[in-house]
Amino acid sequence: IPDLSDAEKLQMEVGTYTADQFYDDLMRVTDYRTDSDLADILIRESQPTMRWMRQKGVRFVPLWGRQAFKLEDGKFHFWGGLVLEPIGAGVGLIDALIDISEAEGVEVRYETMAAQLVQDERGRIVGVRAKTKAGYENIPAKAVVLACGGFEANSEMRARYLGPNWDLVKVRGTQYNTGEGIQMALDIGAQPCGHWSGCHAVAWDLNAPPYGDRKITDLFQKHSYPFGIIVNLDGQRFVDEGADIRNYTYAKYGREILRQPKMTAVQIFDAKVTHLLRDEYRIREVTKATANTIEELGERLGIDREGLATTVREFNAAVQPGSFNPTIKDGKRTVGIHPPKANWALPIDTPPFVGHAVTCGITFTFGGLRINTRGQVLDTMDQPIAGLYAAGELVGGLFFDNYPGGTGLTAGAVFGRLAGGSAGEDVKRSA
Repeated sequence: IPDLSDAEKLQMEVGTYTADQFYDDLMRVTDYRTDSDLADILIRESQPTMRWMRQKGVRFVPLWGRQAFKLEDGKFHFWGGLVLEPIGAGVGLIDALIDISEAEGVEVRYETMAAQLVQDERGRIVGVRAKTKAGYENIPAKAVVLACGGFEANSEMRARYLGPNWDLVKVRGTQYNTGEGIQMALDIGAQPCGHWSGCHAVAWDLNAPPYGDRKITDLFQKHSYPFGIIVNLDGQRFVDEGADIRNYTYAKYGREILRQPKMTAVQIFDAKVTHLLRDEYRIREVTKATANTIEELGERLGIDREGLATTVREFNAAVQPGSFNPTIKDGKRTVGIHPPKANWALPIDTPPFVGHAVTCGITFTFGGLRINTRGQVLDTMDQPIAGLYAAGELVGGLFFDNYPGGTGLTAGAVFGRLAGGSAGEDVKRSA
């Protein structure tokens, strides 16, 4: 970050995050199912890819508000291995990449939906058949890179692969990630790979629209739950809010909310911790209530009054002494209740109390296509399909059940660069 001031540098404590730590975290949260070859590429190429993007013109800033807390030493302590984001977050990243691509002569087509891969008589990919406003058109290409996401916006595929009620969840992003890219490849014999019944799903505002809002972007998410408790409409806790730092639990807790009555949960905080809540809790478009008693808070949010009061009373009694530190797993826990809270356990006892109502919001799906270490799509006989490459969320084999925060964007960048580079090399070689 060349434009970081000396004063800002002195305020930052980023710690270390080694390749071994990255590998251990990735494997741990996916129950050691991640393809080791893909994991090795992802980790080895993550920093070189970031530097390459910066060289190309993508600018980054520290994640001051989301991944750091200012402690007694006056410094912002970053945690979870996440330090940077692109300027403008996701929207800014896309804007930057499009501007850079167009400056280098890349043609970008809008309202053009790829519908089918075109092959020659030898089976090589020689283009795509696309649907445009004017009708269908064959677009010739010497190589094709599929980088068009998973099937999270396809309610039929969600129900078919993820299971009951997944067709009812809110979609965090675009309504157009409906799985056509995966299906086009499967139709010509590509090999399916990964966790087809798994996905990234988070706590998402209860009254958010069915699909992502490009003005609000990701601010409907609610990720500060480690500093409070999460209850269902019966007033019962159902997860360990402090099992791990947010980076390693948020992508799987959406599934747990889906299993609750009316697919609804409420995150509850007291006045001791509200200053720690992320910026997303302060937007206008939020479903919340504030009250001076727990019983009143329950009534305002439709939670069983007595059930909630009992849960909070038992939780408070179970909290053990210890030092609270939001930047590490501090071991401040509960004893004698189920589920336990393993870290950051503080009594809910200081009014005003605030509750945020959330539901399940799906981010992306984990099932996709098998690729090799060059980004080539493999067929069902483990042979590369000539001229076909893949990157991003439709690559299977990386994530199972869960994922470490930030790894999805990192994987998109790393394997996008890999697939594009390999496609370019192969086209030059065949010329």
